[in-house]
Amino acid sequence: MATFQIIFNPTSAAELGRMPKELQLQILGEFRGLPQQVMQTELDDFGKLERAGRILHRFRVGDYRVYFERHELGLVIHRILSRNTLKDFLFRSGIKMQEDEALQQNPKFWDLIEAARTAAKP
Repeated sequence: MATFQIIFNPTSAAELGRMPKELQLQILGEFRGLPQQVMQTELDDFGKLERAGRILHRFRVGDYRVYFERHELGLVIHRILSRNTLKDFLFRSGIKMQEDEALQQNPKFWDLIEAARTAAKP
């Protein structure tokens, strides 16, 4: 069996690092069963956001939302955002629909995800 890796990009690692240690441990502890779930062909237990052929999944951990995508080595964590931050984002955007659907359709959310990717490049 190949090694399964959970890869935090620099942005998500920084977001996790700014949290209190107890919260960091709680979030990381929720990843225990994740490899088995992610290795399945469908990720029906997770929120799903699609845009231009790219698929992100959302994993809820208490008041936080972890946005990730599959990778050949396992998965890449793009962002770890507070539920309250997302509610504020949706409120400011004037969108009244389900969280995943609203984020999927909002280009500002995808800019937020892409900002993490471009921050990692020199």
